[in-house]
Amino acid sequence: MAEPTRTPGDEAPPPAQAPAEEQLPWLEELPPRKIVAELDRYIVGQEVAKRAVAIAVRNRWRRAQTPEDIRDEIMPNNIIMIGPTGVGKTEIARRLARLAGAPFLKVEASKFTEVGYVGRDVESMVRELVDVAINMVRTEREDEVYPEAEARAEERLLDLLLPPTPPAPLPPPASRPGDGGREAGESRPLFVVSSKGDVTSKPAEADTEAQERRRRSREKLRQQLKEGKLEEREVEIEVQQQGFPMLEMMQPPQGMEGPDVNFTEWLQEMMPKKKKRRTVHLHEARRILVDEELKKLVDMDDVVNEALDRVENHGVIFIDELDKIAGERGTVGPDVSREGVQRDLLPIVEGSTVQTRYGYVRTDHILFIAAGAFHVSKPSDLIPELQGRFPIRVELQPLTEEDFVRIMTEPENALTKQYAALCAAEGATLEFTLDGIKEIARIAAKANERMENIGARRLHTVMTTLLDEVLFSLPDFPEKHIVFDGQKVRDRLARIVDDEDLRRYIL
Repeated sequence: MAEPTRTPGDEAPPPAQAPAEEQLPWLEELPPRKIVAELDRYIVGQEVAKRAVAIAVRNRWRRAQTPEDIRDEIMPNNIIMIGPTGVGKTEIARRLARLAGAPFLKVEASKFTEVGYVGRDVESMVRELVDVAINMVRTEREDEVYPEAEARAEERLLDLLLPPTPPAPLPPPASRPGDGGREAGESRPLFVVSSKGDVTSKPAEADTEAQERRRRSREKLRQQLKEGKLEEREVEIEVQQQGFPMLEMMQPPQGMEGPDVNFTEWLQEMMPKKKKRRTVHLHEARRILVDEELKKLVDMDDVVNEALDRVENHGVIFIDELDKIAGERGTVGPDVSREGVQRDLLPIVEGSTVQTRYGYVRTDHILFIAAGAFHVSKPSDLIPELQGRFPIRVELQPLTEEDFVRIMTEPENALTKQYAALCAAEGATLEFTLDGIKEIARIAAKANERMENIGARRLHTVMTTLLDEVLFSLPDFPEKHIVFDGQKVRDRLARIVDDEDLRRYIL
């Protein structure tokens, strides 16, 4: 395995696109306070859950700085988040995934079934995490060599636009050494011997002029390429056929994905590589050639070693809907496989070796974060061994009317901002006054009280119903500046809020 990826003495190479990378720092390198601040940009409240996640993630970095004799003994503190639906459990996972560096995977526990049943086996989550890490590391490596790949692709494009001249044929040898005299001597090529003994042919004057003209033409084409004047010109390139349709259909059955020897890939390696010529626009040819050069420049063995190390030491798996595999023990019927899924999940969380197509992966130091609403079941319904593997339990609080007001105003991706951006695409301006937002929050909180409490997802249903008429007639709407205040919101939603049957099926 490769050495741990980041240590205090190691400096990361500067990325090719600095502005974009600054917004996505390495997850484990952020102090817990900054991780919470990053989550605060999109998630309202739930400070206890944010703190627990931030501490657990930061502990991964702290473990990497400890002496080697104790490093393997430090186990991750797995977390289970408990709370009603729509309070931010899954959103915490989504925002953690946006912070780059550590391989992150979100899976649904309800997708897995016990071994022997049709469905996905629990080991597939580790294989998927390895695939995520491979793509992540390969993208980083490609970003490092992208300028060189672009330069190489540009040279190949210039060769397509201005093909090299064929070499001049060699003069026929004289029939006899004595024949031809001066004429034979004049037709022979001249050679120049350097002080080091290197022998080079001296080009004729006409060849030198032709090479100079060709060089000037090539530089003109290079300038036009940079200015984008040749983007629509068609060129003919030779590309390798990507795959074989019949082999793509030979997929392994569910539950047997990702063995150590991938049969489909093995067959594709055995078959001869087919090449075909395509006529494409120059911008498409540039993309194809850059991809080919990136494959040549990136060492996939190094990528695989780095990715496996990141998975084992920095990987995070978020298991959502854990309550769907919890039930009363000893039951029969449809719930028979729930406890089986927990038993299959136990060795993965506890620490085992999983076979993937890239090699074996140990799960001892992968951080697991689980979440579930636990409406019907409760965490104590999980088998005791699995409960013990999630020592940190965090309870998320139900959202109140004041939380709804904050959700619609504070986050960077607030619903009001999303709908305003949709209306701006039609040239209209959508605005919500503070009393209008408070009225929407009041109606959503009231609907959650009277019906099933679905948390912040109720805001989506209320907003969709409120803006239904506006979004439908927006292209022909006479007024391009639309303002929703408290009275307008009440007028639009009064009939639905007051009618019990309509409220039940619409909101």
